[in-house]
Amino acid sequence: MLMMTASRLNDSDLTAELGRLAHGEREATAALIVHLAEFDARRLYEGAGYSSMFQYGRAVLRMSEDAVYNRIGAARAARRFPAIVDMLVSGALSPTTARLLARHLTAENQEALLAAASGRGKLAVEELLAGWFPQPDVAPRIRKLPIPSPMPIVPPAPVAGVLPNPVATTPCPSPAPLVAAAAARPAVVRPLAAERFEVRFTAGAEMRERLQEAQDLLGHAVPSGDLAQVFDRALVLLVADLKRKKFAATKRTMASRRASMKARRPAADVRRSVTARDGGRCKFVAKDGHRCGERRFLEFHHVRPFAAGGPATADNIELRCRAHNGYEVDRFFGPGWRHSREGGAGRTRSGTSSGDWRTPPPAD
Repeated sequence: MLMMTASRLNDSDLTAELGRLAHGEREATAALIVHLAEFDARRLYEGAGYSSMFQYGRAVLRMSEDAVYNRIGAARAARRFPAIVDMLVSGALSPTTARLLARHLTAENQEALLAAASGRGKLAVEELLAGWFPQPDVAPRIRKLPIPSPMPIVPPAPVAGVLPNPVATTPCPSPAPLVAAAAARPAVVRPLAAERFEVRFTAGAEMRERLQEAQDLLGHAVPSGDLAQVFDRALVLLVADLKRKKFAATKRTMASRRASMKARRPAADVRRSVTARDGGRCKFVAKDGHRCGERRFLEFHHVRPFAAGGPATADNIELRCRAHNGYEVDRFFGPGWRHSREGGAGRTRSGTSSGDWRTPPPAD
């Protein structure tokens, strides 16, 4: 029923209703946190048969581990510093950022620290706290992760008159999938102090060998083999190479043959000019003046589409992220024309090829 109600709204009403619901959720979350704080202070979970507020939140309130953890942390902070409640309602703080601030807030710093954290997301608050309360650098190290022991396969108990199943006695599977799962753990980037970060990730054997080779080759320049210096040098070269390939960025520009006006891909000088002008960010601007500014998945967008005769010149090319490049396709050609990379270029909604200029071009 709710899905049907939302689908009947026009764009403006849907946007307004979404904003209203988001504000209502913040108010409800703040009220929940206030009541959690009082419930926790009275230790009412003990009389209900639970040893902690966390266990009560999981079993009775049916909240996820992350939700109950963040809300209890925010509740205890809000009980000490009531200004947090209003910030939760306005969206200046979330339960997560309130929980991060909790152990650092004091009567002396609360006003300044809450003001500094206002409106910031989790990563930004972590960086803020690292600047206010710096931690020492971590020692670089490489260690081999232990291989988890596979669970043994226990054959079923024999049943009278039934032959044993030979599959049940199959040896334990290889631990290779377990090793792959360990290698797939997400990387950790944690701020330690102002402009200092701990970076931790899992590497494969081949990467470890390449790292050792890089340390050996840098023996004269980096005698200590310091991992941070090795990775920094590698990233400097990688980023420069990627910018050269994508944006034609180079310190030495060479006179080159200008690309044909009929070519879709902008010439190198056009790519350099557009990237510098747009600041290496998506230039899409919404009706309210908000600029996207995304730096990932950037593409060169023809303001007047190439399929409609738009030239690949700096005046007609702007940077767009993939989402807004596709949005521009829909806006120019009509809803439903967004290019599908899975379906291929030059296809209409029915999937048939067409040479007409109205056929949506590949996102560019």
